[in-house]
Amino acid sequence: MRLPALPPSAAYIRLANPQRRNALSLAVLQDLKSQLVKALTSQSSGQLRILPPFRPSILSELESAATLKSESEHWEKYGWLVDSSEWRKERAGLPDVLVLRSEGPVFSSGHDLKELSQLSHNDVKLLFKLCAEVMSLIRRSPALVVCPIQGLATAAGFQLAMTTDFPIALANTQFSLPGAKLGLPCTSPSTAVSRRLLPGQAYRLLASTQPVDAASIPGAVDVVHIPDGEPSIEKTTAAFESRVESVIKGLAQMAPQPQAAGKWAYWTQLGIRGPLEGASSIGLDSFEGDGYEDAASWAGRAMALHAKSADAKEGISAFLGKRGPSWISKL
Repeated sequence: MRLPALPPSAAYIRLANPQRRNALSLAVLQDLKSQLVKALTSQSSGQLRILPPFRPSILSELESAATLKSESEHWEKYGWLVDSSEWRKERAGLPDVLVLRSEGPVFSSGHDLKELSQLSHNDVKLLFKLCAEVMSLIRRSPALVVCPIQGLATAAGFQLAMTTDFPIALANTQFSLPGAKLGLPCTSPSTAVSRRLLPGQAYRLLASTQPVDAASIPGAVDVVHIPDGEPSIEKTTAAFESRVESVIKGLAQMAPQPQAAGKWAYWTQLGIRGPLEGASSIGLDSFEGDGYEDAASWAGRAMALHAKSADAKEGISAFLGKRGPSWISKL
């Protein structure tokens, strides 16, 4: 399959197992991991540069790196993420946008059940560990990951799609968590699905194994609606590819360092929950409440960190000067 050309700052991650419905076998997962590691490893320092864990406490370390620069004990670890010039140096030659694509009528059917049935228990544990590592690399990738979903995505294939930053699918594309039919509930896939869909909806998919189309989960997927009438496959494909191209071009034009920092901050603040006031009076030592005020306060600090970036200063200057920006992290 000849894939569309990408902007210079974008690159493909290929899921190439169409003869097995793009099943996530050990070999396929190892190949995906290898591609991701290559795309995320600095050609300057040789370090794997991925986002920090999504923990609010790490913001203090990022603030230290941004303020004290090389005098901070956290500069070597996080300088590339908070400083536009350091980003350019550390990520020179690496893509700012990754595009995860497969080929054939099925995006991915999940794990290869035939292979799974033949593996030892230790190899099964290795398989699922490797799968988790691939998902983590995608989720913590500083380069945003676009995922055109051209066909059915089930089980770990559904997980893979929902782990990316920008999944795109036609309205009638099907998704499912069918494992319970086999006595193997899709617990691992549900980690990504439940973070993209409403929890109750995700659980119904897990328990019922019934499929859902992209049109039913518009908050989780960028839905490309099929033109009215009975459009040809060519017109439907053209509409899909046009949207994919538009998204990739739009993201490739953004400043990559602030995008990466913003991705980390978004998912971190989403996980912030605060203690319930007066929990002890109702017999609870602690209780996870809404946490909005804590999240808003933390996000204010993150915004101040964003504002220190040379790219942020350039963007504001360009806006006020009515000109296009020249991103420091892309020069």
